[in-house]
Amino acid sequence: MTTHPHIIIFNPDQWRSDVLGHMGNTAASTPNLDKAVQEDMVSFRNAFCQNPVCTPSRCSFMTGWYPHTRGHRTMYHMLKPDEPMLLKTLKDAGYRVWWGGKNDVVPAQNGYDDYCDVKYTAPDTPERPLRRNLHADQSWRGEKGGDNYYSFYVGRIPKSDDEPYIYDNDWAMVEGAIAEISNASSDQPLCIYLPLTYPHPPYGVEDPWYSRINRDALPPRIPAPDDWSSKPGLLKAIYHNQGLEDWTESRWTELRATYYGMCARVDHQFGMVMDALRQAGIYDDTAVFFFSDHGDFTGDYGLVEKTQNTFEDCLTNVPFAVKLPANYPTKPGVRDALVELIDFPATVEAITGIGPQHTHFGRSLLPLIAGETDEHRDAVFCQGGRLAVEAHAKELESSSSVNMADPTTSLYWPRLIVQQGDGPEHTKAVMCRTQDYKYVYRLYEQDELYDLAADPGEQVNRIDDPELSDVQLELRNRLMRFLVETSDCVPWQPDRRS
Repeated sequence: MTTHPHIIIFNPDQWRSDVLGHMGNTAASTPNLDKAVQEDMVSFRNAFCQNPVCTPSRCSFMTGWYPHTRGHRTMYHMLKPDEPMLLKTLKDAGYRVWWGGKNDVVPAQNGYDDYCDVKYTAPDTPERPLRRNLHADQSWRGEKGGDNYYSFYVGRIPKSDDEPYIYDNDWAMVEGAIAEISNASSDQPLCIYLPLTYPHPPYGVEDPWYSRINRDALPPRIPAPDDWSSKPGLLKAIYHNQGLEDWTESRWTELRATYYGMCARVDHQFGMVMDALRQAGIYDDTAVFFFSDHGDFTGDYGLVEKTQNTFEDCLTNVPFAVKLPANYPTKPGVRDALVELIDFPATVEAITGIGPQHTHFGRSLLPLIAGETDEHRDAVFCQGGRLAVEAHAKELESSSSVNMADPTTSLYWPRLIVQQGDGPEHTKAVMCRTQDYKYVYRLYEQDELYDLAADPGEQVNRIDDPELSDVQLELRNRLMRFLVETSDCVPWQPDRRS
């Protein structure tokens, strides 16, 4: 093997943590992940992202910083050239870095040369045309004004009988990664970064994955609250703007089953990549990290998609599974310890001996993976939103923003019209979650406090309950400590004074 282990970063988008068979969900079809966790992977039940949307989360797990540390809180404030980034660190250390899939982490105008050797482009030929994604081709969408217009629901995607799968960008990226693995050099360590699009909505998938989900086995959906007054204003606004209040439970079941089918497709792709490692003879020399950037409502609270400043577990609790090289001690199975996605780069540092020259807040997962301890963090944190004066954080640059000629045609209009407004709904907020409680400090709205043992669906906000006043004080103090500890990072290279 090479001096450093090969690294696979398998990074699906918007996968919530409960859609995994090995976590006890009998409706989930994830046989490849389930088998891996039985044999040589560790899966973390309580893994949490640091922001509930794509770019801030990715900036966080590629640096080991929380979103507030350098202000990466929007989809349009990405990592600058002077900021650390894990792929760049690996490339500079001699890794061949192959990046296949979406970006959402570095500014497009700066290019990718500093971060990877290959930024893979999907082949698109007359013999094998690349299928447009469901954002670009919205022929599936319902009539404007109807109750499917903002639902993101597609359902079964038709394909011809001679197609094993629909050749879209995700499939092209998986095929490209497999080809790269098959040509891996024994002289240079390989890093594959595979940030796929699925199961990000629109909710649509082809067979056999669409038909693989047992609708009767789906766990109960968290219903919309009867009274929205104690919940964040953004949730209530999106609920009414999406217009799904009259959906029957059978319609929700089909939407949810389709999402589960999308996860099943990604699990199949994960299995293909693992098989490729075995066929190339480098499986034992490879570390594999499987995790999502954030979750998805998928019908919980009567909502679809996600928000930028609310922290329900369906949005913040994500799948996170790790396989280490064979020479590292591993006790396969599920761990219950609280972990964060910023622990990913710290774990890469631990197995490579390569450390970025900056202060960060991740912690290596190696002791947990080895089964040496059950303890890791006493609390996890997630952040989002903006200050009222931060007009530059409204994401007015979005192609789906209110700057469109008809902004109501955007799939994301129900959320964007609110977060780009001047009301308190897009307030800056931060979550502090322990095993038993979740506290959310909201700058311009009512705080939240949930007893997760009694109320795992976070339906009863007990912020004003005197019985939990001691809990609230303890979590506020824990939050203050967190903010002081992580408020900034002093550069490691000092300047000269004149």
